[in-house]
Amino acid sequence: MDKASALPERLALPAGLLAAPELEQPLVDVESCLNALGEALLRRDSNEIEQQASRLQQVLQQAIVSFAEAAKAGSVPPALRHRLVAAGGRVAAQRESLARATAALDRAMDVLMPPEAGGGLYGASGRTERRSYGGSFQA
Repeated sequence: MDKASALPERLALPAGLLAAPELEQPLVDVESCLNALGEALLRRDSNEIEQQASRLQQVLQQAIVSFAEAAKAGSVPPALRHRLVAAGGRVAAQRESLARATAALDRAMDVLMPPEAGGGLYGASGRTERRSYGGSFQA
């Protein structure tokens, strides 16, 4: 055996580090959707956010099924497992960012549109709210 034919054997990765094609594509789809959703969030494009969030939900479901099947067979490469965990972290971060934006919008709406005095019969919790003369709510 000459040196040229021996080279690929020395550069071959261990089996646990090789990317499994049936897992690689669902993970690439998840990462792509996360990137697109992140860009839509930065642009504050509500239509695009909704579309990308819906698409992300679909590809996440597909990826979960693929990874669950591979995990049962014991064949999830560590590199792909690490990427999946990182994608999960990005989903959590985007969810937190969206929750903060929603809370800020709710506060702005409360300032711009204060509740009418005595106009509402029920509060957000579903209980009746009655105003006292001191301005606080009573149950």
